[in-house]
Amino acid sequence: MNSLEILDNDSITAVKLLPRVVEITSQERRMIQDAAEHLQRKYGSYENREFITHVHQLASYFLPERILHIAADFASDFSKNQYGALAFRGLMDIDQENIGTTPANWQSADYSKFNIYGFACALIHGALPSKPVQYYSQRKGGGLMHAIIPDEKMRETQTGSGSSTDLYVHTEDAFLKHQADFLSFMYIRNEEQVPSTLYSIRSHESIGEKFRPLFEPMYKIPKDANLETGANEEEVLDAILYGNYELPFMRFDAAEQLFNPSIRQSDEAHHHLNEFWEEARDLIYSGFTPQAGDVILVNNHLCAHGRSAFRAGIRNIDGIEYRCERRIMLRMMSKVSLLDMRGHTRTEDPFFVIEEHLGKNFENI
Repeated sequence: MNSLEILDNDSITAVKLLPRVVEITSQERRMIQDAAEHLQRKYGSYENREFITHVHQLASYFLPERILHIAADFASDFSKNQYGALAFRGLMDIDQENIGTTPANWQSADYSKFNIYGFACALIHGALPSKPVQYYSQRKGGGLMHAIIPDEKMRETQTGSGSSTDLYVHTEDAFLKHQADFLSFMYIRNEEQVPSTLYSIRSHESIGEKFRPLFEPMYKIPKDANLETGANEEEVLDAILYGNYELPFMRFDAAEQLFNPSIRQSDEAHHHLNEFWEEARDLIYSGFTPQAGDVILVNNHLCAHGRSAFRAGIRNIDGIEYRCERRIMLRMMSKVSLLDMRGHTRTEDPFFVIEEHLGKNFENI
């Protein structure tokens, strides 16, 4: 079950849906740590094809039963009471000394230091009916896990490498027809104490006729900020909401669809997006500040994610600023079915997605 917060608003009692937070016990944490260490010895890397092929069976064998059931229930629940985000508090102990100083950017990160955490994240995905996959559109090279690190040169961008501006809530890779079904975010360090932001389509009291136009394919859904958009791609349109009219799924990127002036949405599309955002922005949740070892699991069809602005490498305590290590977050993505997207994967690797934009594949890779 998700958490419900009782709000007293002008004498009218309302209920606000919140993401569930699960406290990992010391015994469960030890079991997950031992499993990750064992799997690292056996398979070497979390990207080992044999490991990924058998990740569901391995999750059933190694994960604590309570965690296995919580994750499995989360993955199959699309009800009105499912927020679409699940936080595991203290899933892993992080060896800060081994990780060392935060690198300048993700390009210079030493992934061998994150290897054991990749096994833990993959096991969590293995508890879902979902297989870890990599996307060529993510950094033009894929990778099952990505280190998200503040980069001074990109601090004002709407990317994971930014820091000085709020990262608007978005569903991951909204510009893809076959975007990830589930995401995991493991926090290796968050010494700046940056809150995560989450927004669930289930947070609305109802969808109803007011938002029915969002089901129409009239909206430009541009590529991510770090990808070039061709002129012909600007005219490709799709819907914001899809699936069941009463309990829909969502494909939404506020920064690109609403606040990117070069997009030039039609007047009608812009009107409906603004109307949607007016209600959605008041439903954004920022009450969870992840700590090292926490994992946030997200249903990418129900819940958008982002983060608050912060000063990378600076922690504020009672108004006094202290220097600290910059944050590091690890992201992994997974798909429920590889069958319906086989035309968008590499021939020799069904776990490698080569879709570029709303059904169009990258060429010459």
